[in-house]
Amino acid sequence: MATEEDSTNKSSPEHEVKPIAVDSEKPLAEPSQSQTPSNRSERSDEPVPHLHAKTFLAVIAVCMIYMAQLVNLVGAGAQGQIIAGHFHDTANVVWFSAPITILTVVLGPIVSQAADYWGRKWFLVILTLFGAVGSVVVARADSMNMAIAGFCIIGIAYGTQPLLHVVTSEVLPRRWRAYGQAADMISNAVGSVLGLYVGAALNRTSDPTSDGFRYYYYMTMACFLVAAVLCAVVYNPPPLAKQTQFTNKEKLAKLDWIGYFFLATGLVLFSVGLSYSKNPYEWSDPHVSATFATGLALALGLVVYEAFFKKDGMFHHGLFTGNRNFSIAAFCVFAEGVAFFAANTYFAFEVSVLYETDALIVGARYSIMLFVSAIAATLTGWYCAATRRVRWVTFAAFAIFIVFFICMANTNLNTNTPVWGYPVLLGAALGMTLTTLVTAAQLSTPPELISVASGLIISIRSLGGTVGLAIYNALFNEAMAHLPGNVAQAVIADGLDPSNVPSFIAALASRNQTALRSVPGVTPQIIGDGANVLLNTYAVAFRHVWIAGGCFVALAAVVSVFLFDPKKEFNYHIDAPIEKEEDMYSA
Repeated sequence: MATEEDSTNKSSPEHEVKPIAVDSEKPLAEPSQSQTPSNRSERSDEPVPHLHAKTFLAVIAVCMIYMAQLVNLVGAGAQGQIIAGHFHDTANVVWFSAPITILTVVLGPIVSQAADYWGRKWFLVILTLFGAVGSVVVARADSMNMAIAGFCIIGIAYGTQPLLHVVTSEVLPRRWRAYGQAADMISNAVGSVLGLYVGAALNRTSDPTSDGFRYYYYMTMACFLVAAVLCAVVYNPPPLAKQTQFTNKEKLAKLDWIGYFFLATGLVLFSVGLSYSKNPYEWSDPHVSATFATGLALALGLVVYEAFFKKDGMFHHGLFTGNRNFSIAAFCVFAEGVAFFAANTYFAFEVSVLYETDALIVGARYSIMLFVSAIAATLTGWYCAATRRVRWVTFAAFAIFIVFFICMANTNLNTNTPVWGYPVLLGAALGMTLTTLVTAAQLSTPPELISVASGLIISIRSLGGTVGLAIYNALFNEAMAHLPGNVAQAVIADGLDPSNVPSFIAALASRNQTALRSVPGVTPQIIGDGANVLLNTYAVAFRHVWIAGGCFVALAAVVSVFLFDPKKEFNYHIDAPIEKEEDMYSA
């Protein structure tokens, strides 16, 4: 199939980029023999572009969108328990984060493909505005269902996430591509820190009756709105070749509609099936088994369809036939997604249950990871640009991940002080992995497929998060299902009447001291023993989550060893400049 170069510089005819034919059946050249135009890095006289404010403002604009997305994502995790407690429905708290990850997976490939035909800008602007609308819905929610609906609307904004990585890469020289990805990670950290501290300040006592989460989501609405307006004003790229080459009908026909159907339905059913496990159904119940099996069958249908019937769809075969880096990066970023969503959902949760009652201190602990990740991303960007290497720094990142998960799997009621240091490991690993993996994936694909490649990489990362959340939720619920029996055994031995155990457990789980003292026959020893059993049961449940996450990153560490360093692709070629060439190369 023939495709066209993604960008042309119409203002400079003498430098016009000619259409590039890409045969999806023909493997790309091996990295040591690559003949792409970007290999001008081997020429000693290759000019270094001089970029101006126009380019850097575009990078800042998309980073602002990334920041807004992370403010919301942190809210879905850190504020989730408070919102669920406000509506007395903690069993469904996973459905605050799950719609975001599901919609990132589903919409990412669609938006990435469509942006090649209709341009990047208005997808970025319009979908980001959905984030503002959804934030208002969450802020004004009067039921759990309304809050979940708000998060579903916000999730539409995450369809732009692959484009954020595309724009920060394609407007900069390839030599600086790791810097662009580091900028994404820094904006990620800034948004997360803002979300943690403001959210903690608004809900410092974790009081479920508080309306602090409502003010938080008004702030989130403002972040999305400002980011969308800034992008509309400062990001003005020239039209892509495909924007004018095809009619709207032809563009729609080129999208991978059957693949989108398999992906969306399969992923939703897979996630719903796992979320039902022990919540409240057993695996033998059709709610779990039938839903889960149908999801897997649709996922298998997607694999068959994309492998044998649709060679230029969201799993474009040109991404996999060139060299092994893209496939390895895709697997590793899946594992990174599994790891990130374990930390984002369960680290602050565990700290708040086992060690801290002050939400601001909980946020401060988690923010250590974010500060470290920004520093690690910056250093990794510099390292990749200076050495033109990605292999061993990626392996080192996953090795650090393994250490973090081992440490967290060994936490208990007596590890309060060490847990302060564990976010340093997490931050270093997160800052390093996404910077190197997205860079490696983009540099291993033809320039005209960068949007499709980025869409697939980010969707696979969110797929890892979706699968991870479903697995974690099932493991966590399985362990917590033993809570009533564990507490009952301890307090009955202390002399509490069995008929009063259910009300005791309910008061204990909600940390309602007044209700606890009002339980007939309760004593300080009974409360103390019951609380100890409760916390130890939570510790076991969290341990299952950390062990599961550790298994994924351990496998990714092994796979990452097989990456190669695409040194020739680290050059000063710009795939989609938004400045005129005479401006970039003038004295």
